[in-house]
Amino acid sequence: MSGIFVIAELEGGLAARIHAVQRRHDPRLARELPPHVTLIGSSGAGPISPDVPSDRLRATIADVAAATAPFPLRFRPPLRFIGREIVVLPIDPHGPIRALHERLKASGLPHEVARWPFTPHCTLSYYPTLTEESLRSLLTVRADEEWTLHALRVYHTRELQPPRLLFDVPLGGAGARAAG
Repeated sequence: MSGIFVIAELEGGLAARIHAVQRRHDPRLARELPPHVTLIGSSGAGPISPDVPSDRLRATIADVAAATAPFPLRFRPPLRFIGREIVVLPIDPHGPIRALHERLKASGLPHEVARWPFTPHCTLSYYPTLTEESLRSLLTVRADEEWTLHALRVYHTRELQPPRLLFDVPLGGAGARAAG
């Protein structure tokens, strides 16, 4: 899928543990991006149009982020999306994460229509066909410690090319920082 995605990257030990699971079960996924939760770009709202002027994109997302205080989250036990070869660590789709998603979705930035309702999650395995053994192993993963969503990362993705980081925006103010 091509377009602009807004994500929350995991950090520290939690990110390292999930990344190790991804490397073991889905090396291709592990090479694409660090472990993260997609807020705009897949479920609930499709990717933002890459035709949006960069200053408008940055200002709009920074405004939403500035009005949002950092908040804690916790993953639930892993699950396999019904009828798909995808295993994820889901997050309760209600509360502050839903409010942030809805503010981004309603911000006026044009985005594609999503194929699925908002289901925030961190993907453990996406590309390979699941075997009985790999599915069993993935479903035993636990990452239930609380973590804090405190920043947004905005990426431009193009099919068959690596995603390109555009900028980071901390929640609770301070504006956007350009990618390095």
